[in-house]
Formats: sequence, C-alpha cells, structure tokens
Amino acid sequence: MNPIARNLQSIREEIGRAARECGRAPGDVLLLAVSKTFPPETIAEAVRAGQTRFGENRVQEAEGKIPLFGPDPKLEWHLIGHLQSNKARRAAELFDVIHSVDGLKLAARLDQAAGEAGRTLSVLLQADLAGEETKFGATPEEIRALLEAAAGWPNLRVDGLMTIPPFFDDPARSRPYFERLRRLLEELESERPGCLGRRHLSMGMSHDFAEAIREGATIVRVGTAIFGSRA
Repeated sequence: MNPIARNLQSIREEIGRAARECGRAPGDVLLLAVSKTFPPETIAEAVRAGQTRFGENRVQEAEGKIPLFGPDPKLEWHLIGHLQSNKARRAAELFDVIHSVDGLKLAARLDQAAGEAGRTLSVLLQADLAGEETKFGATPEEIRALLEAAAGWPNLRVDGLMTIPPFFDDPARSRPYFERLRRLLEELESERPGCLGRRHLSMGMSHDFAEAIREGATIVRVGTAIFGSRA
C-alpha cells in the first residue's frame, strides 16, 4: 500500500471513530482531500485509493489539473479558497461545489455563469466567526441577507455553511467555532426551513477534523494528513 492510500485508510478510520463516539454514522461525514499545490500525479494516486472528492484553493491552479481527469462522474471537485467575482465564470465551469460564497455580487456572478453553462451549482456560504483580518467570510447577518436573495439565483443551490476558525495548536480550542457554525445553521433553518438544502457543515482540517465531527461537520477538509507537507 502506497503512503497516500495508507493515510486515506487511517483518516477514514479516524472519521469513523469520531462519528461513532457522538452517535453518528461514519457515512454522514464526507472526506474532502485538499489537493491544492499537489500535482495531478499525486491526485491520481488518491483516486486509485478510492478517493473521489477533492478540494482546490485557486481557480488558476485548478485549470491545469481538473481537465486532465476528464468528465469522470465519479469525481467531485470543490473550490474551498476565496473566489473573486472576476473568476466566477471559470469556477462555475470547473467545480461541482463552491464552499466560499460570501457576498451578493459573487453569488449573482456564479448564478449567471452556471446558467450559461447549463448547470445547477451547489454552493456553501462562508461564515466569518472570528473576525480575523486575514480571513474571508460573511457575518451571520450578511448570511441572512444572502439567503433572502437566494430565491433570485435559479442556477445555484445553497447547501450549507463553511467556516475556517483561527489556527490553534490544541484542536479542542477550535471546537467553540464549530459549535457556533452548527448553531447558526440550526437558527437559519428554524427561520427559513429548507434554506440550506443538504444542510452541509464544511469545517475541520487535518489537525482538528475530529473535533469538527463531534460538532456536526458533514464535510471535513483534509490535506496534509493525506498528501504530506506542502513545499
């Protein structure tokens, strides 16, 4: 077994343990392999090991990778990095899910681009729960405004929320941010039943995904624990 296959097996086992510890089914948590900065050959190793969902950070980098895998219906590509409005058209063509929608202008551009591409695009709304200047995302009130406008986006399906908490050496310190995102989703769904589609919570990375699962994560974004350290 090659190192990537071995790492994937280990992470799937850890996801299963964390899910069962809090009474959840392991299948309720999707593993997103964050392949940003890694070459197509490395991604292909993960595909051979059974991984089907991959996360990229930048449209420009993804343009050189995703087309190499062809129109494979088994593979799902997610954009997890900040997206500028002027890259919305290409993002709507390349990706199946966009995790980082945080403004009305971006959402409108994505909706238009998805319509022109003849597709319905799944999007998550990125929540800023820490107020860090270096992070993107919308405040809870801005997310409410996005959901109010969502009826005007026929080509987008809002399927949940995403957040990136501050980095802590102790993963337990991330847990309050994961709890806040879960509670925000619950509040929004109580205010507008069905407004968040599949009710995804995209939260948790290599060092803290077990904590995120305990707070309800449905998508965990794992990169270095699968592929190793980035250059």
